[in-house]
Amino acid sequence: MPDLNGVARQLRATALKLTDLRVYPPREVRLNIERDEIPPFAEYVHDRFCATPELIVAEDTRAERGTFTLRYLFELEGVDLFIVASVAVPENDRRFPSLATRWYLASRFEREMHDLFGLLPTGHPDLRRLPLHQFWPAAYHPLLKDAPSPPAFADDGTPFPFHRVEGEGIHEITVGPVHAGIIEPGHFRFSVEGETIVNLESRLYFVHKGIERLFETVPLIRGVELAERISGDSSVAHALAFCQALESLTGLQIPPRAAYLRVALLELERLYNHIADVGAICTDTGFAVANAHAMRIREDILRLNARLAGHRLLRGTLIAGGVRCDFTAEQIADARETVRRAVSDFDDVVGIALNNGLVLDRLHGTGRLSNQTARELQVVGPAARASGIDRDARRDHPFAAYADLPPHVPVYSEGDVWARLMVRVEEAREAAHLIMRALGEIPEGKVSAPLPALPAGASGFGLVEGWRGPIWHWLVAGEQNRLARAKIKDPSFANWPALHYAILKNIVPDFPLVNKSFNLSYAGNDL
Repeated sequence: MPDLNGVARQLRATALKLTDLRVYPPREVRLNIERDEIPPFAEYVHDRFCATPELIVAEDTRAERGTFTLRYLFELEGVDLFIVASVAVPENDRRFPSLATRWYLASRFEREMHDLFGLLPTGHPDLRRLPLHQFWPAAYHPLLKDAPSPPAFADDGTPFPFHRVEGEGIHEITVGPVHAGIIEPGHFRFSVEGETIVNLESRLYFVHKGIERLFETVPLIRGVELAERISGDSSVAHALAFCQALESLTGLQIPPRAAYLRVALLELERLYNHIADVGAICTDTGFAVANAHAMRIREDILRLNARLAGHRLLRGTLIAGGVRCDFTAEQIADARETVRRAVSDFDDVVGIALNNGLVLDRLHGTGRLSNQTARELQVVGPAARASGIDRDARRDHPFAAYADLPPHVPVYSEGDVWARLMVRVEEAREAAHLIMRALGEIPEGKVSAPLPALPAGASGFGLVEGWRGPIWHWLVAGEQNRLARAKIKDPSFANWPALHYAILKNIVPDFPLVNKSFNLSYAGNDL
């Protein structure tokens, strides 16, 4: 396995034109490359280190450097190391080579940058709009520092250019963007032959809120509050990723007690969400009694959250430098007993559901996502682990106190709804185990440390394994202790395209079940 200095040595030995290569212990190598070198560099680090670009960021740095800056964050497989490559793109020539034909996820980042910054990825095969819908003026790019107030929107009725599937017996079914349930908007267009789905396209970003730009406008102290609201059921995970990014760029180490409390809070969030998902999947098979009990157990956890932190969704618990609230001995005892009782009840519900033949018939073989497709799409989280991809940031890139409390990571190879259910079942049990350990072994001491002033121009990232998968926050410090750039990647951004493939060759009535087994966030994707 390569170490940090070994990776740096091998990079220095390449024939590629790399400049300003620096090592940032304990896990980052940073360097600059010319924009024409983006494809060969990406291929080199992939072939040499099994590294993939998991986050691509554009920054408007024209005022400071006279150019735009692109950041490519490569995650090395099987080792806690990252390579951050920076690329300058001139203001008067905003082109850069696309990686879209090499990595599908890169194609989505590049479409974002084209919409939001006006940068042009040359060689991109599909530059249809992504975050900005057709009524946004084509020449308006809202993340430019000198972008004026948005002009008047005008929808001339031109439809989005969906890909069409044509042939004898093929017809289209459209669903959304307004849905019957109390959920956020998303448009799904099915091409079907009879009832069998042969193609699915989705159109999201109906709730695009400009959150990344909002981070540049709010005082730093309110940044955690904004992060908590990116995706409401991932309040702790997003807030933690934001706090970790701030701690990374300032070099702040949090107290050990705070690290253990962060584990407990994150696992409480994982526990109540996974329990709810298991019940919801059972509902979509027609076994509603399992969902009724799952909602009862979830409610017990939410009430525990309120007793511990004053908020059912655990908002207001995290700050950069640690946690805002400490737990008393009585609260810890309450939490351990409530979690023990909840997971015992949950095991009973799971046992009843998995002994029901009608439930199992609907789960097995439905919505299969192959390992190859999952890897090519860079799928993450429970959906990836259900398709045989053994990755979890808690274990692979330990944060908080996970180095002391390494989790068991369940992995299944079937890739179907049943496998995605079982990953959630095992992760819920493991979450309860981690809560017990974190609260039982918690050290004494302070729960926070003061955050130093942000050094202007410094950058850092936070990576947290939320209950849906890894959450990335990349932050750049600006002047006067404010942020100059914030880039967020929610796991749903990577996983929405996987739904298009998992549903193929299934029938239309199976879509709600397959969709629920992914349970993706509209808000987390749309930002």
